[in-house]
Amino acid sequence: MENIIFTAFDIFNFGLLVFFWWFTLKHYKTLPKRIPVHFDFDGKADNFGSKIYSFFTPVIGTVLFCLFAYALRHPETANFPVEITDQNRDAQFLIMETFLRCLFVLIMLIFMNGQDYMFRYSFDENVKPRIPLSTAILSVIGSLIVVFILVAIFK
Repeated sequence: MENIIFTAFDIFNFGLLVFFWWFTLKHYKTLPKRIPVHFDFDGKADNFGSKIYSFFTPVIGTVLFCLFAYALRHPETANFPVEITDQNRDAQFLIMETFLRCLFVLIMLIFMNGQDYMFRYSFDENVKPRIPLSTAILSVIGSLIVVFILVAIFK
């Protein structure tokens, strides 16, 4: 059952990556020659660049997907906050595999939110991000807290 759930999760994560590339390619032609490439914490663009920079986050997402896939295939290479023993190996690997899959979803959603905001801001400086950056950062921090608690419980 665990393998079926993880396989579905992996397909979903790959689908997110494909959707991200599709979204970027779909909107690339309509972008102006100069787009915002960096925002301050208030959401105002403070650096601009060529529209080719719109491919930066999909490339980073692809690299992360490959890194996470490698870590999932070779869990013994990961750095765990507790010592891995014969008694806790299965539980710790399960926590790590679940966390990495969930973390990839969060990262891709943050990247897609930023990409969407960058594209919309290119045409209207008064738009707001669909999800505030603080919410995105807190979701990642919250997931880390949950993982550390689970790791401690199944030490």
